Amino acid sequence: MCWRTPTYKAWLKIRGAGAKTAFRNLIREGKARGMLAFVGDEPVGWCSFGPRLDFPVLQSVEAYKRGDIGNVLSITCFFIHRKWRGKGLSRGLLKASIEAMRRQGVKIIEGYPVTTTKSGRRVGVSMAWKGPLKIFDEQGFRVVQSVDALKPLVRLQL
Repeated sequence: MCWRTPTYKAWLKIRGAGAKTAFRNLIREGKARGMLAFVGDEPVGWCSFGPRLDFPVLQSVEAYKRGDIGNVLSITCFFIHRKWRGKGLSRGLLKASIEAMRRQGVKIIEGYPVTTTKSGRRVGVSMAWKGPLKIFDEQGFRVVQSVDALKPLVRLQL
């Protein structure tokens, strides 16, 4: 939900229970898109995506500001249950999300992957909620903007 608020300050006001309620409302209204991962009947992960215009905070992050955002779909976050992290589920969710968007006729998909920490270390799986750069690279995304080396903006042209 943090990307869906008009400002980061607005996110701080609703985080927690308020964010859960707001997201449930978006789902009920058909305004939230994404892909779910299951192991048997148990939901173990998700990938959130949607029109970039649905995520206004992106324009307030210097590394992600762009002028050409009207027909772009954004992949904003992944969540993998702690028992299933590090097992490739994000990779599968990304691939399935791309295919869903391709079927919808989407032409440009954008992502905001994590690279390393400021000290150059690998980002831990619990902090890689925007997805690791490697899985975007594997699907053909290319860095189109790198104002901050730790916050690349990647795009895939379909």
